[in-house]
Amino acid sequence: MKVLESFQAHTLPEHIRTLSEKQMEDRVREIKRELGTRLFMPGHYYQKDEVIQFADDTGDSLQLAKTAAANKEAEYIVFCGVHFMAETADILSEDHQTVLLPDLRAGCSMADMADINQVETAWEVLQQKLGDTMIPLTYVNSTAAIKAFCGAHEGATLTSSNASDMLQWAFAQKERILFLPDQHLGRNTAYDLGIPLEKMAVWDPINNKLEYEGNLEDIRMILWKGHCSVHEKFTMENVDSVRREHQDVNIIVHPECTFDVVQAADDAGSTNKIIKTIQSAPSGTKWAVGTEMNLVNRLAQEETDKTVFSLNPNMCPCLTMNRIDLPHLLWSLESIIDENPHHIIEVDEKTKRQALSALERMLQR
Repeated sequence: MKVLESFQAHTLPEHIRTLSEKQMEDRVREIKRELGTRLFMPGHYYQKDEVIQFADDTGDSLQLAKTAAANKEAEYIVFCGVHFMAETADILSEDHQTVLLPDLRAGCSMADMADINQVETAWEVLQQKLGDTMIPLTYVNSTAAIKAFCGAHEGATLTSSNASDMLQWAFAQKERILFLPDQHLGRNTAYDLGIPLEKMAVWDPINNKLEYEGNLEDIRMILWKGHCSVHEKFTMENVDSVRREHQDVNIIVHPECTFDVVQAADDAGSTNKIIKTIQSAPSGTKWAVGTEMNLVNRLAQEETDKTVFSLNPNMCPCLTMNRIDLPHLLWSLESIIDENPHHIIEVDEKTKRQALSALERMLQR
């Protein structure tokens, strides 16, 4: 993967820093009108309101992956999300399309917990221990190189929306799954499919060690020791506290939360499931939500006939998800108008080809 500009190149120009919020919003609207169908701006649900208001389509990772694959018209895709999402958009795009990320600092700590060298080392060790009995699956919250690894080894990508379907597909191919890079999503999904915890091992990439106390032949899931820094902060203490204070509360969490929190919640599911569940809930119901704060706040503002709040009252928005703001969005759009687009995300052809295989196996299901 190649980023066409240094990660240091994120200093806003003076003329943007002096604009008011309204002036920036007006300018963004003006540029969008000028570019018309030459521009497509997908926005992830976790983005700030100041950015998401301009998105041409909003959704979770699966929705945006499908949207990016379907859009063949736009010359420029300005992705309001994080780095791995922009990479995925480039993998799925046509040759005439250019993908931009408004702020190169917008990343994902989970995706950074599995690099390709670690995965290749793990695969070699695990092959020695377990033979050719594994298929790799990676959450879309991963680098293009990890997606390519899965594609090259007959594996696939998945999202929290379709994780159950993809695990069932993978188990039909091989006896075991190496699940990257979020152990919690893998554990929670496999458990729901009837795989007992005793048949799940954990691979520690720091110490190059398989954490498992039983008979190796019993392993069905090998979980990469990675996690979401936001969702892991929802704890049983939060669950117990909310239940004490709100006896009639419904707790719904994202499956990136820890196993004990997911089991203690009333429901768990993808970002899209959380949204639809609360939108369709009866008026007057109370919802404690275990996911990113921007989305929780937006649901609270939109679903005014219900009480919606964060499961963790001290939770902060995801710092890397929140990198993209209105000034950086405007700067990105102006670079297109100036015919000098910056912060271009481009995946090299070999990686793109292999990663596309993994993505297509998901999108075809």
